[in-house]
Amino acid sequence: MRRQRIGPALLAAAVLAALACYVVPRGIDARSLLSIEDDPARIADRAIEQKFDAALAQREIEAALAANDADLAKSFAELSAERHVALDPALTDKVNVAVAEAASAQHAAESFALGLVTGEPSDMAGLAGTTLGDLFVFGDVRDAVREGTRMATGQPADELVLGLACVGLAITAGTYAMLGAAAPARVGLSMAKAARKSGQLGSELAVYIGHSLRQVVDWGQLAKMIVGASISEPALAIRAARETVKVERAGGLLHLARDVGRVQAKAGTQAALDGLKIAETPSEMSRVAKLAEKEGSKTRAILKVVGRGAIALTITTFDLGVWILGALFTAFAFVSSLKSATERTTMRILRYRKQRRQQRYAALTVRG
Repeated sequence: MRRQRIGPALLAAAVLAALACYVVPRGIDARSLLSIEDDPARIADRAIEQKFDAALAQREIEAALAANDADLAKSFAELSAERHVALDPALTDKVNVAVAEAASAQHAAESFALGLVTGEPSDMAGLAGTTLGDLFVFGDVRDAVREGTRMATGQPADELVLGLACVGLAITAGTYAMLGAAAPARVGLSMAKAARKSGQLGSELAVYIGHSLRQVVDWGQLAKMIVGASISEPALAIRAARETVKVERAGGLLHLARDVGRVQAKAGTQAALDGLKIAETPSEMSRVAKLAEKEGSKTRAILKVVGRGAIALTITTFDLGVWILGALFTAFAFVSSLKSATERTTMRILRYRKQRRQQRYAALTVRG
């Protein structure tokens, strides 16, 4: 019988054991990642745990204070407190002072007026002004008349702002009729319009909104009807919006708007704008809304630190599957090679013992 060599089998087992030490833990980690794929709060928690520390918190708070963004500074302070990250007491005092100043009556009044007139909110007071203007159709009429007139006269017009304004006008009556049931979508449309005007709407999400609006708005009829409308006489703009907007086709767009409204309600105006900036699809905006419902005012800090990593795995599902399969294959190969090495070693020992017995028997025979 041909003698099987033990050395190659032992070497293969050793190599596969070393490979398994590298691959199997990553396969287990990949399996745990797949288990949280649909839970943005847990994804964000894992990402923050890897990146967030006292140095990062202090640096971000100081940058936020320098930019007069008290809301972001407060968000980082709250995230630090939740994760037991110690901050310099003097820095905490600065955050408290900045938050108090931002909440002052004068600042709130100025922000409210700016949001009402321009439709570009920067905080809760500004959003209140923007939303009030849109609910009383002033804001939507202003934007619809401006962009619609530009379109009708051949000037560059922002179709997204025009379309969102017209959809807003069309559903405003529904907001009143349903006693505010459509208010989250109404707020979300205002936020999306503000994000577009201030350059904070992500390009991928803008493409989706543009595609949705093309299915909802009759642009040719709208441009013809809106010429001659004015902010002081909004009836024509409202009529144009109602006759050219097919609200029944706006289900996906309104679902997105409701998610934006949920973020604003739970985490604040700037968090909603941040979400619109990083989200690439409506489903990702829905993830931001879930994150905001769990983390509240800490959402801005989380999004600032880890970006899209807070709502989506940084490694694809395919790659995770490859790691899991690799771990299984490596473990199976190691066990197989170990089995082969054990069998060969056992056979070698058995042959050796058999040979020894035969030698002893031969020696006894010779003596006899």
